[in-house]
Amino acid sequence: MTRHRALTYIHIAAVLFGLTGVFGELIQASAAVITLGRAAFAVVSLGLFARMRRKPLLGALTPAQLFVLVVAGALLAGHWVTFFISVKVGGIAIATLGFASFPAFITLFEGLIFRERIRPAEWLLLGLVTAGLVLVTPSFDLADQGTIGLAWGLLSGLSFALLALSNRRSASGMDPMQVACWQNLVVALVMLPFAAGQLPALPALDLFWLALLGIFCTGLSHYLFVSSLTRLNARSAGLVIALEPVYAIAFAWALFSQQPTPRMMAGAALIVAAIVWSGLRKQAPAAPPVQAPTKIQP
Repeated sequence: MTRHRALTYIHIAAVLFGLTGVFGELIQASAAVITLGRAAFAVVSLGLFARMRRKPLLGALTPAQLFVLVVAGALLAGHWVTFFISVKVGGIAIATLGFASFPAFITLFEGLIFRERIRPAEWLLLGLVTAGLVLVTPSFDLADQGTIGLAWGLLSGLSFALLALSNRRSASGMDPMQVACWQNLVVALVMLPFAAGQLPALPALDLFWLALLGIFCTGLSHYLFVSSLTRLNARSAGLVIALEPVYAIAFAWALFSQQPTPRMMAGAALIVAAIVWSGLRKQAPAAPPVQAPTKIQP
């Protein structure tokens, strides 16, 4: 693969990630059903993409690795459910920007839980993200739908940060396609008791949107992301993926007339700038394949 093709792949992946909220808006089913359907279609598509790359997905796993995958899958389920609730309540832009707070949560957890020293530059990252979220917040009234939606988005970012830390600390050395497939399988199993009863009433159009969400915004996007890492370093790929909120806001504006206010745009600019700056600071990300599967969403 050439570097040009790898860049093309990563940009397409960023666009597909940005479309996730669009499908959350289009599908009229509950967040639980969307999460179940997305995971089920993702497992099938990831299996096909792994076959194309001749990567075995059913390789031997140790009990410790299986435990990690189950925990990570449960966190991924929580991440997706809270994200889609945020889309339903607050809109695509607010949900995506709330989720985009996850680098700040990762920095906080590394300092509080793992006792890693938070450097001044990382405090600045936290400050930029916090300032961006303050600007994005429609009002500080808990009766405001936008504010409630942002709170769900922040929960989505929180669960994604825990997922990233879980994979970073415990899933090292595992193939990313294999990890993604198993985690999606766990998501489907976790959500089945909550959503199975709603499946018979699911309209055909919702099923079609779910298929597109699972195949393209999950399976294909992850395949493109992982493939691009054969020619790009994780830092370069991460900088492109940081454009996801920009794509999401543009799609929401164009397709649903969810026009952001100038204040929201300023907050979005701060958050995206913080993510890009954080990526530029990282000289050598630890294990790109470990974090790749966690970027299945949003």
